[in-house]
Order: sequence, then C-alpha cells, then structure tokens
Amino acid sequence: MQLNLSNPLVFIDLETTGINIVKDRIVELSVLKVYPDGKEECKTRRINPEMHIPKEATLIHGITDDDVKDCPTFKSFAKSLAVLIEDCDLAGFNSNRFDIPLLAEEFLRAGVDIDLNKRRFVDVQTIFHKMEQRSLVAAYKFYCDRELENAHNAEVDVNATYEVLKAQLDRYSDLQNDIKFLSDFSSYNNNVDFAGRMIYNDKGAEVINFGKYKGRLVADILSIDPGYYTWIIDGDFPLDTKKKLMEIRQRLKI
Repeated sequence: MQLNLSNPLVFIDLETTGINIVKDRIVELSVLKVYPDGKEECKTRRINPEMHIPKEATLIHGITDDDVKDCPTFKSFAKSLAVLIEDCDLAGFNSNRFDIPLLAEEFLRAGVDIDLNKRRFVDVQTIFHKMEQRSLVAAYKFYCDRELENAHNAEVDVNATYEVLKAQLDRYSDLQNDIKFLSDFSSYNNNVDFAGRMIYNDKGAEVINFGKYKGRLVADILSIDPGYYTWIIDGDFPLDTKKKLMEIRQRLKI
C-alpha cells in the first residue's frame, strides 16, 4: 500500500555507541525520504562519534572505531541534514523513545536550531507492539514474510521499517492511512520533551513525569522548589529536556 502523505515522511534509523541519549553518539545514520507522490530517496552515512565505540555496541552493529575514524562528525553535516528533513514528518522503529530524542540531542550539540516539535512522529514499533508484541526482525518476518538479513545495519533496518509500516496498513483495516492518525496511534504519552521527562496532562499543562515530583505540575514545582530547576540544568539530563524547562520557566517568569 502506498502511504497517503501530505508531507514527505522521513524514516530514520541510528546505530550508536550505546543507548544513553545524554552520553552516547551516532555512528551510522540512514534516512529514507518518501515523498507524497511515492518517490523514495535513501541516504546513509557513517559518522565519527568523537568517542570510543564500546565492544558491546560493536557486537550489535559491527562498527568499530577504525571504521569511522576518518568519517565526518555529525556537526559537519548537521545543517544539510536539517534541510533534508525540513517540513517532513518523521518515522522509525522505536524512534519516539530513542532515535528522535538522540537525534535532537545531536542537533543541539551541533548548534543547529531545528524545531522537531512541529513534526508528526510515527513509531512503527509502537504500532507493532500494540498489535502483535514483537521485535523488528520478527515484525519483518510476520508482516513481509521475509527474513531480515544484516539486521542492525542502518540502511537495512530503515528500509525494513518502511516495508513493515506499509504492510501494517495493508493488514489492519482499523489503521488509517493518515500520518496524523498514525502519529497519534503510535504515541504513548503527550511528551513536552523528547525523553518524556515532562508530559502534558489532559488540560495541556506541563507535568513532571519522573522522580519524587512525578504527576506534579512543573509550574508548581518551579515555584515551591527553585533548587529543582538548578538540579536539572546542572545535572545529567538531555539538552532537550533542559531547553524545554528553560522555556517553561521563562514563560512563567519565575
């Protein structure tokens, strides 16, 4: 089934040094841009993460320090990547919880101002888990009836994710071929920041989503516990989380 698109949809897959969105970096990035007319454009790039790639990560994706030592850094092409995905909706496999938050961090570290919050996000893994509860390899076999060879190669994974989404639309009549619907369906929380440290409640107010203040309004906590703001700003939190908290504080003039 061809996707019903009003904007281009960019599928993203990252191979990284680890799974910590604050500390880890991208070592390979693949983007598959699907246009409303069905045209497809795929670009894959290996990246020097400017840090050691742990053995545990290499065992998953097969990329070593030597493989990327002469590759460009993310910062060197961040602006061109921002242009490529400008005005596009974004999709991936576990992308809402990992790929998009980590990509946002890389853009912030590179000093590239890109507002990803204006996009719609379709997480194919969430659709899969809500419907069948499995992994990408199993999803590809289940929906496409083919074995996924060379899994954890970014380009292989990003193309497989695209194929799985189209097959999901063919299989489930209650899934609408509409990016807004798929974005809403594949979201668990209405996040303020990509890491989900803060979420919107049913009244549209920002709420803390972790720790001792979980469930409390951000505005209330900033008023009664000024040190909480400093703790997050100075702490080991994603840059995007800090940025959103700063914006809330400035808006409230606290």
